[in-house]
Amino acid sequence: MKRKTKLLALLIISTVVISCSNNQKEEEDMNTNEKSLSVFPLGDPGSSDWFTGEVHVQGLVNPDQIEGLYSVGQVTFEPGSKTNWHTHPAGQVLLVTEGRGWYQERGKPAQELIKGSVVAIPKDIEHWHGASKETKLVHIAISNVKDNSAVTWLAPVNDEEYDSVDK
Repeated sequence: MKRKTKLLALLIISTVVISCSNNQKEEEDMNTNEKSLSVFPLGDPGSSDWFTGEVHVQGLVNPDQIEGLYSVGQVTFEPGSKTNWHTHPAGQVLLVTEGRGWYQERGKPAQELIKGSVVAIPKDIEHWHGASKETKLVHIAISNVKDNSAVTWLAPVNDEEYDSVDK
């Protein structure tokens, strides 16, 4: 079972890397009014219970498809949009495929995210991620599942917290 999981994760990462490589020859557009270079469809609007601003989520792999081990989805954040603070009971990996944004763990400085950024988030670490004020952000999220849960949602990121990282 571990071998299947590793092979599937490698296949997903390879697909994203190949797609990103193909898109490097095109001029990347940081303006949301231009055509998106996203690999997958935009998806459904994200819940206002979990996100601030305009966010879309495109499910790619449902935990039920692979023995409940993890989920995979593309998340598109329009400028200024972000997640609430949250944790993952078994960790998460973010693969940034387009745009610019931020990842921040509670009590630590924010990390800038750009196309090609990879973030490995340990289990139970309180964090948030989202787009910069001027550009959209698109990432693939691979979330491990534990006890039928992939995420625990917490309070929204307030304006002061967001403004302090996106200057």
